[in-house]
Amino acid sequence: MILGRVCFTERETMGFWTLMEGLLLFANALAILNEDRFLAPKGWTLAELHQTGKRNSLKGQIVGLIHACQYMRLPLMLFNLIVIVFKLFSG
Repeated sequence: MILGRVCFTERETMGFWTLMEGLLLFANALAILNEDRFLAPKGWTLAELHQTGKRNSLKGQIVGLIHACQYMRLPLMLFNLIVIVFKLFSG
């Protein structure tokens, strides 16, 4: 650090790959949420949203995203495997 300037190396800056890894971790976090134990007691189920008619609200969009991530678990697992193999070979 010289005169208040911060010098970042190439490893410390956030690039496209780091952003993709973050999104992958976020998708993994959404995919493992259990509807019965976590979402249903808080009223965050698709069935409840269909009954109330609030599918287009922010809550409805978030619940839809959670269910989409849960539905796509197999492709998510394959993508995780690809990322792990890539990281093993690239370092």
